[in-house]
Amino acid sequence: MRTAFYISDGTAITSEVFGHALLSLFPIEFEHITIPFVETEQHALEVISQIKSSFEASGDRPLVFYTMVNVEIGKIISNSPGINYDFLNQFVAPLEKVIGVPSKPEKHRTHSIHEKTYDIRIEAVNYALANDDGSNLKDYQEADIILVGVSRSGKTPTSLYLALQFGIKAANYPFTEEDMGDILKLPPVLRRFKDKLYGLTISADRLHAIRSERRANSRYASMPQCRMELREVENLYRKEKIPFINSTKFSVEEISAKILANTGLKRKKY
Repeated sequence: MRTAFYISDGTAITSEVFGHALLSLFPIEFEHITIPFVETEQHALEVISQIKSSFEASGDRPLVFYTMVNVEIGKIISNSPGINYDFLNQFVAPLEKVIGVPSKPEKHRTHSIHEKTYDIRIEAVNYALANDDGSNLKDYQEADIILVGVSRSGKTPTSLYLALQFGIKAANYPFTEEDMGDILKLPPVLRRFKDKLYGLTISADRLHAIRSERRANSRYASMPQCRMELREVENLYRKEKIPFINSTKFSVEEISAKILANTGLKRKKY
């Protein structure tokens, strides 16, 4: 199995994202090794030794994806026995020509506590946790979006992802069996903020499987119950003209991206 290294003098998140995106195009498995905070020449030489050992063990030159602000340490990594991809320098020089402004590299600028949207994201995460699963109904006026749907349809992970990645304050409210009655109606607390609502739905088979992992052989997890709840919420979405997405075949990243694209919601973090 070929090895892919993700190396940086910062968090290595950027090199991981770039590298994983590229390797996802190839239908083979890789061994992934992430090495952040390579901030000294000694550490860089140790990394070179690790790459060399991987090469000798497998016989395949490792793929090395790296982002280095420190030029001298970057030069050391560039001499590794792997196949090296310097993401920053690949794009910085051409951009400097286009923009007409020289770059000012600075370590930890993108993913540090000093990054200007850090406090916004932390506040959004705290908001998502405090307003999860309908636990707090009095702060919906602060929400950028309110996700609604049946239990286990993906509301909580999507809320947290929107908060952490984009600084968006996302509350979520579950429609439960008690809400159904003869026919599901939009609760008054949600009707006040109808313009903020976005619905999630899911296939009955997938919902049944997820709920069975949590409460096997229960009415909550039964197929008839899953079908009934999904039928009711989808009818409500259509009746009230609430935009919604079926989350069955999408990751939380894809769900979040589709919500942002469909709502035009402004990201507070890029």
